[in-house]
Amino acid sequence: LKMMVTIKSIPRKNPQDEQAPEKFYVQTVSNGFVNFERLAYLISNQSTAREADCLAVLNAMQHNMLDELAQGKIVQLGTLGNFQVGVRSHGSDTQEEVNATKVRSAHINYRPGKRVRKALKTMEYKLIDG
Repeated sequence: LKMMVTIKSIPRKNPQDEQAPEKFYVQTVSNGFVNFERLAYLISNQSTAREADCLAVLNAMQHNMLDELAQGKIVQLGTLGNFQVGVRSHGSDTQEEVNATKVRSAHINYRPGKRVRKALKTMEYKLIDG
């Protein structure tokens, strides 16, 4: 899997030193958006399944993935990687003070699988004018 990502240069100020000159950093540029319908279409063209069947499977996967995450499970999507619920919380001085009200927010932790990690290591970049 060869990946080509478009990047551009953007200026950023140093938030810790407003007098410091701007530095330029690289930022990725989106090359579009792919929804479930498009994925179902692509999958149907690479298999014997109809587009509607592919969409039904993707919708079922989404439903079941959310259900499994809500049960505290790690969801592994093959070589794509693992998804797991994580939380951010307020600190407590003692262990006895820790309870569910200390949770500030929940988020998804994603850990790429072997194939994705390999693709990220060999990724190529194309710089465009920002």
